[in-house]
Amino acid sequence: MSWIIDFWPILYLIPVIVCLFYGFRKKKGSKIPRNTVCLHQVGRGPLVPSLSPFALKLETFLRMHKIPYMNDHSGTMSKKGKTPWITYNGKDIADSQMCIEYLKDKRNLRVDDHLSREEKAVARAIRCLTEENLYWTMCYETFVKNPKSLDLLLKDIFSRPKIFVFKNLVGRLVKKELHGHGIGRHSDTEIWSIGKGDLTALSEFLGDKNYMFGDKASDIDCTVFGMLSMAVWQMKGSRHEAYIHQNLPNLVAYCERMKESFWRDWSQRCRGPGYVQDDLKMYSF
Repeated sequence: MSWIIDFWPILYLIPVIVCLFYGFRKKKGSKIPRNTVCLHQVGRGPLVPSLSPFALKLETFLRMHKIPYMNDHSGTMSKKGKTPWITYNGKDIADSQMCIEYLKDKRNLRVDDHLSREEKAVARAIRCLTEENLYWTMCYETFVKNPKSLDLLLKDIFSRPKIFVFKNLVGRLVKKELHGHGIGRHSDTEIWSIGKGDLTALSEFLGDKNYMFGDKASDIDCTVFGMLSMAVWQMKGSRHEAYIHQNLPNLVAYCERMKESFWRDWSQRCRGPGYVQDDLKMYSF
C-alpha cells in the first residue's frame, strides 16, 4: 500500500479512501455553465453535509459569497490526487484553500476588507491551528482512539465488510502519518491535551462574538465551522464532542449560528431521513 501513501497527502486521506469504495467514476455529459463552480467532493455525511471538513469549508464559502455552484459527488479525484477540488470556467483547482484564493481573485471578492491587517494575520494563524493541528488530533481520536465510531458514521454508506476494511486500512495509514507529522509520537494524554487546548483557544478567541471577528462572517469562519461541525455533530462518542458540549457552549452556539445562516437545507443535505440527492443540482443565489 506504499503507493497510496506516496501519492495522496494524508490531509485528504480520509475522503480519498472513501473514494476508493465509491470508485473513481467520472461524470459524462454534464456541462458546467460559465461562471459556475463545480465542486468535486466525496459525498454527503450522515450528520453533517460532508464526510470531509475541507469540503464543508469550501461549500460554505460558496454559499457565503453566493457563488453559483453544483456538486459532483462521483468521487472523481483531481490531477493532484486531492479532494475536494473545483472546476471553474474550464480550469481545475485542487486544495480547499487554493480554491478559495482562486475564486476570490477571479470573482474580485473583497469580503474580508472589514478586517485589519492584524486581524487577517490572526485569521491565518487560526486557520493553521485548525487545519494543521486540531485536525490531526481529530484523526487520532477517530481512527486510533475510537475506531468503533466509524461503525455508526458509515453504517448507511457502506456495508459492514467495507467498514471493517476501511477502518483497518485507514487506521494503519493514519498511525503512520501521525508519526511522520510528529503528533503521533506523543502519548494519548498528550495528544488529547493538544486537541483540548486548540478547542479552548478557539472558544476563548470567539468569546461572545457572533463570528470569529465580530458580527460579520469572514472567510476564516468557513474553515472553523467546517472543522468544528465534525466534532460537534459527527464525532459521536469522542472526547472532542464531549468537551465541546460540556465546556464550550459558545462553540456549539457558533456552529448552530453558521448552520442557520448558510445551511437552511442542512437536513436535506445529510444522509438521513430527510436526505435529498443533489448531485449536479444547480445552486444559484
